[in-house]
Amino acid sequence: MILNSDGGKPIYIQIAEWLEAEILNGNFQPDEKVYSQYQLAEMFTINPATAAKGLTKLSDEKILYSKRGLGKFVAKEAKSIITDKRKNQTLKGLLRETVLEAERLDVSEEELITMMRAMNSELNKGDES
Repeated sequence: MILNSDGGKPIYIQIAEWLEAEILNGNFQPDEKVYSQYQLAEMFTINPATAAKGLTKLSDEKILYSKRGLGKFVAKEAKSIITDKRKNQTLKGLLRETVLEAERLDVSEEELITMMRAMNSELNKGDES
């Protein structure tokens, strides 16, 4: 992953989102130790304090938990917390923008649903090849 320091999203948020994706992809299992702030800082050539802020964000959201002196670990409920959060924030936001754009373009609800189903089929075909 390449961090975008020129974008509007703070680096610590990008680090937190990257770790969330790693958890969702199964690269970190419940109760497994995640990278330390120093490992993240080295991996992404960032300040360790920035990496720590990303880890703290995930701890505050109960996605990670600390073992004193050992580091941060993936919570048992991490996947469901991330999934719920992304459904309620990211996906709803994208859907809102899509529906608003469809209204501006005079696309009917039925046509929009048809487009979504076609895209889903297209993406699923890609998974099969």
